[in-house]
Amino acid sequence: MKSQVDLAVVNMGSLRMTLPKGNITVGNIFQLMPFENELVILRLKGSEVKKLLDIFALEGGQGVAGVRMEIKDGQAANCLIQGMPIEMNKLYSIATNDFLAGGNDRMIPLASPEKRMDTALKIRNILMEYVVRETQNGRKIQSRLDGRIRVQQ
Repeated sequence: MKSQVDLAVVNMGSLRMTLPKGNITVGNIFQLMPFENELVILRLKGSEVKKLLDIFALEGGQGVAGVRMEIKDGQAANCLIQGMPIEMNKLYSIATNDFLAGGNDRMIPLASPEKRMDTALKIRNILMEYVVRETQNGRKIQSRLDGRIRVQQ
């Protein structure tokens, strides 16, 4: 499956630990993601994506990729998807897990997509395959903060 997604969403509560510096082990991955969550691709209107980002703003943020936004007075502001302002009627492709796709953890807009594709792929397995591939190619996995969600005072 090689389809482009516009954004990815994970709830911070699904990541149960930080990865230690050094080699990443299978055990580390299981500790980080102990759940059997599967990858789901949703198609959601921009207006629903904006509602989702407003929920994130109330919570101080969530785990996202493909999104840049500010939180101002508990609202999502200056939201960009793939570097472009949200178009309210456009359909966006969202990668998330099956738990969140059910609207759980207050992510209610995800429960009513225009289209849903269940992949039957375990997210933890995808992560492990990524770590193996990057390691085999001699690339180090490094985290960095990039300011994708900024809180304005």
